[in-house]
Amino acid sequence: MFMASEPALQPRDLLLCFSHLRWNFVLQRPQHLLMRAARDFGVIFVEEPEFVDGAAPDLRLQWHGDVLVATPVMAPDQSDAAAHIKKHVERLIVPLRVGRVVHWYYTPMALPIARDLPADCIVYDCMDELSAFKNAPARLRHLERELLGSCDLLFTGGESLHEAKRGRHADAHCFPSSIDTAHFVQARAPRADPTDQESIPHPRIGFFGVIDERFDIPLLNALAAHKPDWHFVMIGPVVKIDPAELPQAPNIHWLGRKEYSQLPDYLRGWDAGFMPFAINDSTQFISPTKTPEFLAAGLPVVSTPIRDVVRTYGATGLVKIAGGPLDMAAALEEVLLDPEPGWLAAVDQQLSGSSWDQTWQDMHALIERALSLPQSPVTATSEVTATSKRERSLHV
Repeated sequence: MFMASEPALQPRDLLLCFSHLRWNFVLQRPQHLLMRAARDFGVIFVEEPEFVDGAAPDLRLQWHGDVLVATPVMAPDQSDAAAHIKKHVERLIVPLRVGRVVHWYYTPMALPIARDLPADCIVYDCMDELSAFKNAPARLRHLERELLGSCDLLFTGGESLHEAKRGRHADAHCFPSSIDTAHFVQARAPRADPTDQESIPHPRIGFFGVIDERFDIPLLNALAAHKPDWHFVMIGPVVKIDPAELPQAPNIHWLGRKEYSQLPDYLRGWDAGFMPFAINDSTQFISPTKTPEFLAAGLPVVSTPIRDVVRTYGATGLVKIAGGPLDMAAALEEVLLDPEPGWLAAVDQQLSGSSWDQTWQDMHALIERALSLPQSPVTATSEVTATSKRERSLHV
């Protein structure tokens, strides 16, 4: 194992997270929650392997605040990768196991690594329907069935996902996207434009987030052609799609990935936000974190009819919903020219009941309840028919 020179993780209750997302990719649900979890647990965030030609199997450890990120490193042709990762993770946690251990999954694909590691509570925080995403592994559905059979708690990242999963677990809880209001409300205060945005004319319509198969490329292309005097500012990394497929026009500006800390500075200079999500299998259950983030920034926003956005924000009039390019152009024109009176006050009222701090507090209470059930420490098994600890305790 190799590690940056930081203080050692102290022996205490551990939360061992297994994620399909890299910590340094885009700051979203996992980072928001686990940074807060580090107040109550020693948190180790285990990423998917990084493949390096000729590398011997190892575990790279790096501190990000109070979270220790563990990245398996190995050669692309490494055989029995899961066994090597498990061995290194086990070496890491054994000297730290003086308290309770929580396994926290974002991906069922980590089960071959973690299923035999000891755990006192197993949490599946299902933030997306990963099986519907592009290039989803064939084994993912099977492994999710196993995880749903062995986890003690199921959390879902939105109402639609909760409705789809709640019948598959006895202890399922819906935790939609929350908001760090204090961070995004900075966009409401005047400040200079970032240098790569300052020369872009107004009106500016902006999007920030991962640009992948969930993004409606034809919609952006048609909208930009229909409104050549509007300027579309696009922020975020492009993944799983060919950048050559992205529309190019004088009024479309691809500014690339920005740090989370920079986002308020960019949003401050926009006149409206839009969420051009495609309506397909990959977006059927999403609950975009950027919806409350746009609103906290004080930006009116128009979205395609994503179910959770429609129900939570469209029904209350906080977000306008539009389908094709003509409808979206009309909705954007409406919010640009005539903001509704009282809209911002209604936004603030809605967001006042949502925060990542509160979400973690509620999750932590459920974890403590699960840990208090009369049951010896649990190791997840490979049996798809395994039951949750709560169910098992009823038969003790």
